[in-house]
Amino acid sequence: MRQRQLFSGFLLLLAFVSFQKLCYCDDQTVLYESFDEPFDGRWIVSKNSDYGGVWKHAKSEGHEDYGLLVSEKARKYGIVKELDEPLNLKEGTVVLQYEVRFQEGLECGGAYLKYLRPQEAGWTPQGFDSESPYSIMFGPDKCGATNKVHFILKHKNPKSGEYVEHHLKFPPSVPYDKLSHVYTAILKPDNEVRILVDGEEKKKANLLSGEDFEPALIPAKTIPDPEDKKPEDWDERAKIPDPNAVKPEDWDEDAPMEIEDEEAEKPEGWLDDEPEEVDDPEATKPEDWDDEEDGMWEAPKIDNPKCEAAPGCGEWKRPMKRNPAYKGKWSSPLIDNPAYKGIWKPRDIPNPDYFELDRPDYEPIAAIGIEIWTMQDGILFDNILIAKDEKVAETYRQTTWKPKFDVEKEKQKAEEEAAGSADGLKSYQKVVFDLLNKVADLSFLSAYKSKITELIEKAEQQPNLTIGVLVSIVVVFFSLFLKLIFGGKKAAPVEKKKPEVAESSKSGDEAEKKEETAAPRKRQPRRDN
Repeated sequence: MRQRQLFSGFLLLLAFVSFQKLCYCDDQTVLYESFDEPFDGRWIVSKNSDYGGVWKHAKSEGHEDYGLLVSEKARKYGIVKELDEPLNLKEGTVVLQYEVRFQEGLECGGAYLKYLRPQEAGWTPQGFDSESPYSIMFGPDKCGATNKVHFILKHKNPKSGEYVEHHLKFPPSVPYDKLSHVYTAILKPDNEVRILVDGEEKKKANLLSGEDFEPALIPAKTIPDPEDKKPEDWDERAKIPDPNAVKPEDWDEDAPMEIEDEEAEKPEGWLDDEPEEVDDPEATKPEDWDDEEDGMWEAPKIDNPKCEAAPGCGEWKRPMKRNPAYKGKWSSPLIDNPAYKGIWKPRDIPNPDYFELDRPDYEPIAAIGIEIWTMQDGILFDNILIAKDEKVAETYRQTTWKPKFDVEKEKQKAEEEAAGSADGLKSYQKVVFDLLNKVADLSFLSAYKSKITELIEKAEQQPNLTIGVLVSIVVVFFSLFLKLIFGGKKAAPVEKKKPEVAESSKSGDEAEKKEETAAPRKRQPRRDN
């Protein structure tokens, strides 16, 4: 009997622990929305006239799982879900997570969430729009050169009272396929924020670091003095014309750049009396041509066939050649400016809006809002979570997102294999695009990210460009590699010895070379041989 009671107690304890693992209704889960049931009554659709997009409760393609669907193209959408009570972001870890699937792809549109401040800040769910005040904006956005997973903190400057949007620098790119993806932002008490895509860390940043956010949460200690003015006698010219230089007496500024070649001779067989063009003998006046209304009809011109065998036709003129006496307009050579003071800038003064922080002064979250404009339909939101524990978010990823993703991935693979050799490049392209999207997220390539993203988008739309795009990006990487090795320094030019000449002559030669480059000699017509 004793053993049976112990065994029953063990089973009860095991069941309780299992229930705890399966049930997400614990004190670590602030909000969880699965959309298993219709959203009416729990989510409030904006009644703002600009937001006419229709939300639908719909199944994810290929699954029995429901989500919140963007059903129409080229519309603005607005919808809000209020929390039971505002969440204080200053207390411990906060995890923001949700799934989104671009079932028709995403060429231009957003799929981000806004974590809204309490309504005392001046908004209502029925009037929800782009101006409704939020604390955090998080999620994917893609259009043109923009391709990023946003993380924006809207923070109040305690000195000025102004709310400023602080954008995460070098955010990860948006997966370009039509599969379900899960986006996670983890805010830690030590000011660390981590961005995960499909459970993989893509970005780690410090909320108080100016290297991670633009603009920095903590303003600069000093700023340029707006009242400071540049002195009138401040000279910013590093070089000035030599006041002692004199134009040489033999410098002719009126000499033309080109002159006739007196040594040229008219080619033998040149047909002086033949025009270059003649009337087309096969042309006839249209039957409906009216001389009074349309004017006197004239046959169209064609090249004179007699000129084809001859060196040229018409009046022969000597070709032009460069004038050896040409020097152009004379100007004084430049010398170092003895009065040069450098580029002026205003002096720095203490920044009146400067403040120090140990932690961001987060505004509480009272609701979740989806406020987007998109050219695509078929965007499906699902499994929206706010939690206080990373493990809770991980459990949701494994139990709600991962099974769907694996099914979609297998289906995609089967479709690619079934496509046959005609579409054999698809799997190869996908590997290339996946790799390039990851490479584009590297921080040291930030200056090139928009260009790389643009190239990837072109290749996605035109698969035959994949090889060319890959070559283009390899060229960029190779150039960066050389720059890293050689430091971007140019080789010093080899100086050739020249006979000593006056400064003014050197100036003339330089002007001569410039004008040769600016006005290259025109190719002579055939008759000028």
